[in-house]
Amino acid sequence: MSRPVVVAVEPGSAAEMAGLAVGDEVVSIDGVVPTDVIAWQLMLDEADPCVEVMRAGRQVRLDVGKDAGAPLGAEVDAAIFDRVQTCDNHCEFCFIYQLPPGLRRSLYLKDDDYRLSFLYGNFTTLTRFTELDLERVLDERLSPLYVSIHATDPDVRTRMLRNRRGAYSLRWLGALLDGGIEVHGQIVVCPGVNDGEVLADTLIGVLDRFPTLSTLAVVPLGVSAHQREAAMRPHTGAEAAAVIDLCEQWQERYLGVLGRRLAYAADEYYLLAGRPFPAAETYGDFAMHEDGIGMARAFEQEFWAAMPDAAPNGAAAPRQRAPAAGFFSWVDGAPAAGYRAVRMPGQGANRSGELPPAGVRVELAPASRRSQPSKRGGAKPVGILTGSYGAAVLRPLVARWQSGAADRVPVRVIEIENRFFGGNIGVTGLLAGADIGRVLADEPDAARYVLADVCLSGGKFLDGTTPAELPQPVEIIPTNGAALRRLLDATTAEPIDAGTAR
Repeated sequence: MSRPVVVAVEPGSAAEMAGLAVGDEVVSIDGVVPTDVIAWQLMLDEADPCVEVMRAGRQVRLDVGKDAGAPLGAEVDAAIFDRVQTCDNHCEFCFIYQLPPGLRRSLYLKDDDYRLSFLYGNFTTLTRFTELDLERVLDERLSPLYVSIHATDPDVRTRMLRNRRGAYSLRWLGALLDGGIEVHGQIVVCPGVNDGEVLADTLIGVLDRFPTLSTLAVVPLGVSAHQREAAMRPHTGAEAAAVIDLCEQWQERYLGVLGRRLAYAADEYYLLAGRPFPAAETYGDFAMHEDGIGMARAFEQEFWAAMPDAAPNGAAAPRQRAPAAGFFSWVDGAPAAGYRAVRMPGQGANRSGELPPAGVRVELAPASRRSQPSKRGGAKPVGILTGSYGAAVLRPLVARWQSGAADRVPVRVIEIENRFFGGNIGVTGLLAGADIGRVLADEPDAARYVLADVCLSGGKFLDGTTPAELPQPVEIIPTNGAALRRLLDATTAEPIDAGTAR
């Protein structure tokens, strides 16, 4: 078990007043050793805690003066202080098995830890869940949690997880729901394995056994070029259409019985099938936004929020979201307190000048990288770097924005083929620096290039490179429609002197 290390102390906070310092290793709180950041927060929520730390080789006692519920004002470097509960399934569709060799070790760690589900939205199969885990979740109200269902048929689920505990581990899902815990489910659909009749049976099983499930995301199998399972393959367009039809049929049934649609097909299915996305109001509060459910509609609404008359169907824009950094949101650089956390000023990586880690939104690019006059005397044209799925969503938005006024700067959506992973991987969050750099090397230097921050974790791309290593300067902006719209609108302003911030 490793000790959590203090990485930030807020000026004027109870922690600073007690003498807690960056670099202190936390030994115990009121004599109890915390095992994770959840316990850390609960213990320090009490009044006047006593914190024992190791500093320069000696143990120091710090008496913190604070009221119950008042913040301590300190951050630690990790979410889990004891051992992460690793996954003992061997799913043939697991994306970890499809990673290219040579990446940093942390990316290959398969977790099945309910604590990371609570903190970061990771999905757990519950095959390693125990009575003690259930007791803690219910006592501490660790909600919401995210559970991989895949199939409710015990034999199918066992076969998919390649783990005999898959046959009965969904009993824990029932216990969590019975205990009033908010749970979001997921089905990764593998063609020829759990689609068709099996998927229909699963949707029936959810209604029968887990009707209080908050949402159910139905997502397609991702297949990289490094896949070694012969049975795993991408969906065809016809198969994607069949999944959509089934989900929409069951949405109506759920709506009639439960009063809500419950199950949603991922945006990727609509792109694969060449169908328009459902209306925004069908997604409710966009609870499964991070699983690719309604992300395109949410982005569209955020983009047009400044022009309500232009918003599709007259719908109001949803709240702006601060998404986790995709598939590997927790392994490197993520806030220890989870993706809901807001980092303190001056925390860790931010002090060193790196880009903020996952969970921290970059509101403005550095002044030196903002729009500068081109040789024509106007603002530089904009190139939006994105994956293939993002390009399909962005092109109609940009074209419509471009046609709104004659003085708007030229904008191109630059689609980046994901050669790093290969296969059918087209989401922007899995773009590697090597692929972005390859495309930028052939682009003119008289443009302003923009990239969503969902590609980065701890200031790095998945292949370990950084934006500073790209062949051209790139602005990193928040992954939401409002941020892109603000940037595009700003480029239509009067020409400015080079390097002057807008």
